[in-house]
Amino acid sequence: MTGPFDCFIIFAEMRTGSNFLESNLDQFPGLKCYGEAFNPYFMVTPKTEVLFDITVAMRDADPMLLLERMKSETDGLPGFRFFHDHDPRVFNALIDDPRCAKIVLTRNPVDAYVSRRIAMATDQWQLSDQSDARKQPARFIPDEFEKLFYRFKSFQLKIKDRLQRSGQVAFYIDYEEAQSLSVINGLAKYLGEQTEITQFASTFKKQNPEPLSDKVQNFELLASTVARIDIFDLHKSPSFEPGRPPALKTYLASDELQLVFLPIAGGPSDQVTGWMEAAGPLLRDFSQKALRQWKRRHKAHRSFTVLRHPVARLHSVFCDLVAFQENDPDWDLKHALRHNHGVALPTSPDAPWTLTDHQDAFARFIAFVAESLGGQTGINVDPRWASQAATVNGFAGFALPDHILREDQLAAALGHLLAEVQAGAAPTLPAASPDAPFSLDQVYSDEIETAVRKAYQRDYMMFGFRSWGASD
Repeated sequence: MTGPFDCFIIFAEMRTGSNFLESNLDQFPGLKCYGEAFNPYFMVTPKTEVLFDITVAMRDADPMLLLERMKSETDGLPGFRFFHDHDPRVFNALIDDPRCAKIVLTRNPVDAYVSRRIAMATDQWQLSDQSDARKQPARFIPDEFEKLFYRFKSFQLKIKDRLQRSGQVAFYIDYEEAQSLSVINGLAKYLGEQTEITQFASTFKKQNPEPLSDKVQNFELLASTVARIDIFDLHKSPSFEPGRPPALKTYLASDELQLVFLPIAGGPSDQVTGWMEAAGPLLRDFSQKALRQWKRRHKAHRSFTVLRHPVARLHSVFCDLVAFQENDPDWDLKHALRHNHGVALPTSPDAPWTLTDHQDAFARFIAFVAESLGGQTGINVDPRWASQAATVNGFAGFALPDHILREDQLAAALGHLLAEVQAGAAPTLPAASPDAPFSLDQVYSDEIETAVRKAYQRDYMMFGFRSWGASD
């Protein structure tokens, strides 16, 4: 196909109708879709092992190789679906490229979330025959929905910003609009296709056409949550203004202590939270407006965060990944670490796990984190292993903390904080939860220190961390 584009990318998310859209674009003779070609946990589909003679491992090592093969070996215009957690290297390579057509598929985030919860409950992610439909009302979980909402919203804003800066125009299409043949044919024309289709592909059927109130167990909770976080219905427009930064959802405030705690993922958050709770109930789930109001009511307030030594922080995160839990939210990550990055995590709760196993897997995990921080993996940088310098810098989107404390001096530093705000209460700092199944004392070595220091050079430089053994 000749035209202005070499390829196309469909920016979407789970349960936005991307499978349906792809199946219809595939009906056009000059278009070919390759599913989730750059999903960090699989390639195209979970069952695809090789595409254009490229394996998942080869793609992870060099995603541009797959992209170029896709362009050169496809008879027509190739494209694929891309979600917020897909390979960021591909996003950065294509978002500014005018030869790559951009399609932005959106859906009401409440509908998408409910559809996702139903699919999880029924284990039915696609439907080709209506007689096979499984029905089960979804359970709405406010915190989970809000995290997804802000994550998706942030990605949409990132797309919009980069397109504006590079002078490009995307084809925006909503879930409901994708049900129109004329819109699909219009999208095909945008991509340079000359033919039209006269009917939809029969591959996928709409799974849950019932009213939203009939599909949710706790609809009242859904309604109150959405009313609180989405007053202006911003999700209807791809050009909405930036909303509340998700980081504020993790902030904790104490009326009794006049303190606001800004946690750093992977740090001693549970210990600090327990200390604050000993003085009285904590306030959570802040918006920018709510936190400003709290600060006005507590004029002598102070905000603080707590740094943890990079070695101790990374080992704590690793121990959490070693542990087993029901309905593990890190299942995909653990699977990818085992199969794609050589981190031999235990595969069952009763699997043998020696100190040597732990040390070897931790060393490989450190190497993976270094690759992730360097943009060399298909997995985005998780807040749990993002550099603390970057995290503290992110606080500036609202306000930097008044104090940056250190875990190894925490008891004394918190005492100084209480004196500064003249708090009447003086709670006792609870003991930190030990790492398990092995403590850092058992695991630590000079090689581990060197590897972590190399991965977190900026943290060591910005915050003056010494070697872990010398930090007590």
